[in-house]
Amino acid sequence: MITPDDIRAAHARIAGRVRRTPTMTLAPETFGTPVPVAMKLEFLQVTGTFKARGAFNTLLGSPMPAAGVCAASGGNHGIAVAHAATSLGIPARIFVPEISSPAKIARIRETGAELVVGGARYSDALAACEAHAAATGALSVHAYDAWPTMAGQGTVGIEWEEDAGGLDTVLVAVGGGGLISGIARWFDRRVKVVGVEPEGSCALHAALAAGGPVDVDVQSIAADSLGARNVFARVHATAAAYVDQVVLVPDAAIREAQKRLWLGLRAASEPGGAAALAALLCGAYRPSPGERVGVLACGANVDLAALAAAVDAS
Repeated sequence: MITPDDIRAAHARIAGRVRRTPTMTLAPETFGTPVPVAMKLEFLQVTGTFKARGAFNTLLGSPMPAAGVCAASGGNHGIAVAHAATSLGIPARIFVPEISSPAKIARIRETGAELVVGGARYSDALAACEAHAAATGALSVHAYDAWPTMAGQGTVGIEWEEDAGGLDTVLVAVGGGGLISGIARWFDRRVKVVGVEPEGSCALHAALAAGGPVDVDVQSIAADSLGARNVFARVHATAAAYVDQVVLVPDAAIREAQKRLWLGLRAASEPGGAAALAALLCGAYRPSPGERVGVLACGANVDLAALAAAVDAS
């Protein structure tokens, strides 16, 4: 299992390659939350998500084969690996499923990396990626089930704690669980870490209930970023030890959170990036009076037309 020292080392390794994103303390009236929130604005990260942290940490800390790297992704991890690889002069092939949003597919293509679109779900793209790695010797960069990925994502926690000290609780959206694993390992039980998953895509919640990783069905508006069918052993072990609880939110609450992020902060968030805020808005997580709460806003690779429709519909 990764340690806080691994996360500190990752933070030093990726310095200059990623942004130190800001944290803003926002009053309850900003979004209609029951308490003020210390919001980590990770949607301002290069490539639009926290994923760049894990991608750079993996590539900079790994021996690189001649075949370069490959990655399977719902979109954001692929964007991050493609960006990191091309900026380091490394060949990259990215595999994405057909459910990936056109906006994310376009961003991968813009990097110049090779793109393969196929399969109905992330698991299909992962199988194709693993077959490519086996055939060519390329380094497969997993979106979440890898210690270097987790350590890179955990660097979010370092900055959050330094910029908003004294937090009691942080809310973190969960897809495959690499982000929450890294953050929870950094906070090391000093701060309560609460995972937030869509009701229709809840692999970590199911794994913790079952006592081990299990496959789940995935049906959610956030499936292109929070759509992992299984969190696998590394994430389960870390979350079981360091994550306090996982709550579930309906798609309607995620849409409402997207709208309020736009109206309150003029932040264009994809559904997965708004899920943590949704937990406060719909009451899936109810803070105690005076509880100091952090919310991670973690993804901006949104289809702007879809976001505009969601805002206008309200």
